Formats: sequence, structure tokens, C-alpha cells
Amino acid sequence: MSDIEFDPTDPANQAAMAAVRAMLNHIGDDPEREGLLDTPMRVVKSWREHFAGYQSDPRLHLERTFEDVSGYDELVLITDIEVHSHCEHHMVPFVGKCHVAYIPDGKVVGLSKIARVVDAFAKRLQVQEKLTAQIADCIQEVLKPQGVAVIMQCQHFCMCYRGVRKPSSWTTTSKLHGAFMDDPASRSELLQLISLDRGLNPAG
Repeated sequence: MSDIEFDPTDPANQAAMAAVRAMLNHIGDDPEREGLLDTPMRVVKSWREHFAGYQSDPRLHLERTFEDVSGYDELVLITDIEVHSHCEHHMVPFVGKCHVAYIPDGKVVGLSKIARVVDAFAKRLQVQEKLTAQIADCIQEVLKPQGVAVIMQCQHFCMCYRGVRKPSSWTTTSKLHGAFMDDPASRSELLQLISLDRGLNPAG
């Protein structure tokens, strides 16, 4: 959402900004000092972008499909879709990559629409496991392909920069449907293609 759409006089925005000022005071800073005077407004504006997924229906991105694909029914794989989300436990970021594959059953969807589905779910308070499942389930339910696979690899700031402080750690999650669950050959092809493209080690 653009800055033009932000109304600082709206009661909901005023309440949110008041909450940010209270948080600034809670951590020991002075929300009235020069450098922080506009911080509450900036934070609330940024939340509108970080959590825009609450205003988006991911299913709508998959409604327009194409059937004139010359009978193509093999794997479609999109790798390295950037993920920027926030942990629902500490409200700090987790970031990484998402690999999405599906095997069409008579129809395909625009490639950018898959990335939009990832964003629509990622721009909410999340846990990686749930986010991975939501993306896969949505594609399976709307497109009804022969199979769907979502593999996600992320770094979690709540683990890297607080708590155990392990900045080199990555978390990998996956959700499989249909052929990728039932057919070892399809699953093996998927992993080989991801490995050929970028490698399963995102730091590599």
C-alpha cells in the first residue's frame, strides 16, 4: 500500500501508533525525542507492507489458467522464490527461498502467480512449517494438479540473533501432494532438478 493511502487521522492508525510509542517507552527510549517522533507512523506504514497478506486471497492468483499447452503434463518447477516473513512467536523476520513444483493435469498457471501465492501467505505472521503447507495446499486445492511440492529453506532471526544465536543455521521444510508423495521417481526428479539449479544448500 502506498503512503498516499495511509491516513494518520484514522482511529485505527492512531491506536496502532500509540501502541508503538508505548513500546518505545517500554524499552527505555523517549518517543518524544527528535529521532523517534515519526517512528510510530513509519512502523505502522511498514506493517501494512510486511503483513499485506492479510488483505490478499491467495486462491485468486490461481483462478486464471491456460489449457492450450500441447498436452504438457510434466513437472513445472520454480526455484529460489524469495521469502520474507515474520515469526508469529517473536514478530522478527525469517527469510530464505521457496521452491515450488507441480505436475499439471490439463492446465497450467502463469509462473508469476505461483510467486504471488507465496507472498500472500508469507506476508502474515507465520511459522515456516505452516507457511510451507499453506502454499502447497492452496495450489493443490485450486489447480488440482497431479502433484504439488513445496520446499522452503529459511534463516530465522529469532534463532540467529537471539536465543541460541546460531547465525549459520538454516531450516528446511517440505510439503508434498499427489505424485510427489506417491511416486518415488517424481520425487527423485524434483530433488535432482532443484540440486542442479541451485543446490539444496542455500548458503552454497
